[in-house]
Amino acid sequence: MGTIASSGSTIVTAKTGRFRRRLAMGVIGLVLLLIGGGVGIGLLVDGGGGDDGAEAVAVPDAELPDLGEAAPVLASLGTDAPVPDPAVLSSRLTPLLTAAGLGTGVSAAVVDAATGQVLLDLDADDPAVPASTTKLLTAAAVLSSFDPTDTLTTTVVAGSTSGEVVLVGGGDPTLSRTAPSQSYPGAPTVADLAAQVVAAVPAGTPITRVVVDSSLFSGPLTAAGWGAGDAPSTYAAPVTATAVDGARVSPGAVARSGQPGIDAGSALADALGAPRAAVVLGEAPPGTQTLATVESAPIGRLVEQMLSMSDNMLAEALARHVAIANDQPATFEGAAQAVTQVLADAGIDVTGVALADGSGLAQTNRIPAGVLTAVLTAAADGTLDDATALLSGLPVAGYDGTLFDRGDAGAAPGTVRAKTGTLLGVHALAGTVVTADGRLLAFAVLADGSTGEAAAEAALDDVAAALAGCGCS
Repeated sequence: MGTIASSGSTIVTAKTGRFRRRLAMGVIGLVLLLIGGGVGIGLLVDGGGGDDGAEAVAVPDAELPDLGEAAPVLASLGTDAPVPDPAVLSSRLTPLLTAAGLGTGVSAAVVDAATGQVLLDLDADDPAVPASTTKLLTAAAVLSSFDPTDTLTTTVVAGSTSGEVVLVGGGDPTLSRTAPSQSYPGAPTVADLAAQVVAAVPAGTPITRVVVDSSLFSGPLTAAGWGAGDAPSTYAAPVTATAVDGARVSPGAVARSGQPGIDAGSALADALGAPRAAVVLGEAPPGTQTLATVESAPIGRLVEQMLSMSDNMLAEALARHVAIANDQPATFEGAAQAVTQVLADAGIDVTGVALADGSGLAQTNRIPAGVLTAVLTAAADGTLDDATALLSGLPVAGYDGTLFDRGDAGAAPGTVRAKTGTLLGVHALAGTVVTADGRLLAFAVLADGSTGEAAAEAALDDVAAALAGCGCS
């Protein structure tokens, strides 16, 4: 509905169809006259005309209220919120950080995001097993290496013989067997690839063979430090440049596959109407014709998806792309070196960082709590360019992602946004929190000697809630 003021009257237009639904059929006109204070209000409705017409409601001498300037729906944090007093904050957090559920070897850091002032340092320089908080480093390195609008490309090219096509993996594990994807909103689909292939090959050509080219990635399919049962499992699979649905055995499934590349080739064969076609691993012939191309969701969105649901396969793929972009081998080792170097080049002190993968599954990974807060602070204060997806991808306590069932424990909803980390005997939480006074803090707590999952998670949640509820001035 639009409003136009003209000649002392207000004219309001609206679709006739909406009026007709609200008025009895056959009503031609209605005039309502209110006399009071010398103000007359007339409402005229024309029952004829099509739905594309607009009606005029005349309000003589009416004056529109002065609404003033609209305030932003999502206002930025005020700059005058007080910084917590380190001594007061420490007195509140120390009893929580020594909770039995966290076990021994707890390290923690709290930093004021605006100024970089360290408010709490509990062995924050000590390297600790980070579990999935490793993904914060991967995210920062990805966003430092790519524009957030960049995409990952998957192609199908002609094979060496008639009836053969080659699915060339572009390192995008979100390629979907369904439209839309059941796991990754905005993901490209195998159906799209198949439709393009059908249009590109000579009419009537039967597809008899699908070759899957995963040569973009190299090296071992699992990382040093992964357990024997990690791939395949419900949370990981062998890392290949070609996969569908995050290497899940079927769309939306929990279990991951032991043969992601073959699964992707079989999905393409099915979509091409050739379920009996042979599916094999191999490489595309040089200089062959491109038959189909699809693009992933933007890199920034992939980072958000990786962080929100702690997606290990997406993390490993993105880490490989960091390696490729920085002239390192697309292996676990190359990705780890590239991620560390990119962060160092961005001004992050990576002393004590030792990585074996990009997801945090490896028990051999080491990251100090102070490095995690440095990455979070750099994303928050703009030191890391185009890194907002790192913050927007953090799970919101009590709302979504891996924190959907871990509430704010009395704090205002949405004030705690953090990346979780869980391995056997390891529990971690690192993210941002808005204090009761409106101050944004970055925090990280690593407990790599914990003994019970429920008790450890409850203790970490208590720390986050205490930060959210603490003016601490």
